[in-house]
Amino acid sequence: MGLLDTILGRSKPVRPDLDQLFAVPSAALTLKAGAGYTPTGLGSVCFAAVEGGGFARIKQDVEDLLNAYADSASADSGTDAGRGRHPVEFSQDSYGYTWLLARRPPDDTAALVNDLHAVNTLLQEGGFGPQLLCSLVGFRDADERPLALVYLYKRGSFYPFAPVPGATDKRDNQRELQVRALLGNDLRVEPDLARWFPVWGAPGL
Repeated sequence: MGLLDTILGRSKPVRPDLDQLFAVPSAALTLKAGAGYTPTGLGSVCFAAVEGGGFARIKQDVEDLLNAYADSASADSGTDAGRGRHPVEFSQDSYGYTWLLARRPPDDTAALVNDLHAVNTLLQEGGFGPQLLCSLVGFRDADERPLALVYLYKRGSFYPFAPVPGATDKRDNQRELQVRALLGNDLRVEPDLARWFPVWGAPGL
């Protein structure tokens, strides 16, 4: 099975359920209480490459959407903290996949999840659902070890990804299994370990 097949989970696909993302703030509380992980305020969405005008339209639509969210939050709080900023960055990895990075204050995981949900919904409703691969939310523990909760769009499930700091292409499987056990009541965890695909160097990790 190829890279795209692995991430998309082509066998027995589950109807995408983006509302599963709204369980992440609760999972974040469990991670902090049970393992000392705190959110970084960074999250990202990955999708297969879209060429030409289609990509330009996606980029503009996403920036407009998230800037509108930032302006609304600023208005609600009575500040100008979010105005004039672009809380989203686009990049492309070595496999040719596009990553969209969103930023929020580390203590506002709910707002970050809202952003990721909105971006996924925008892409899905714009006809780019087949290109959507995954979303992730970043965490760190007291020793600055990174952890990502990765949501598989086509599977409707999550898995933890814990790269080893300072190592190249090495992950901490024991930490991932510990997180799985910890979050079993908070998230729909992907049962097939073969689909816990490594997202080395992913924005937001």
